[in-house]
Amino acid sequence: MDMTDKPAGTDCRGVSEILSRVGDKWTIQVVIALRLGSLRFNGIKREVGGISQQMLTRTLKTLERDGMVERTVRHTTPPQVEYTLAPLGHSLSETVRHLADWAAAHQGRIKEHRSQYDARQH
Repeated sequence: MDMTDKPAGTDCRGVSEILSRVGDKWTIQVVIALRLGSLRFNGIKREVGGISQQMLTRTLKTLERDGMVERTVRHTTPPQVEYTLAPLGHSLSETVRHLADWAAAHQGRIKEHRSQYDARQH
């Protein structure tokens, strides 16, 4: 969607709500973890350092509800649950990859600017 073609304020609340959800620290890390393929819960937890079981559960449910993650239950003994990026999640992962590339390319300059700013504040 091209926001420049819309009257001011038309979709701001909806877009803002979605961006705050997908821009969440845990959402981004889960999407990155699932980018290369399906993982079970503990596999995601290992990939996403520092996330609690409760927060991972909440994040996966939200991603599933939003159509970004597919949850598959394997009827084995014991049952196994796998999580995979849905097509919508893959499109988000591409955007996240571009943001990560931008961050990596500019992190040095950002650190410089922070240091300069902090020095002026003292």
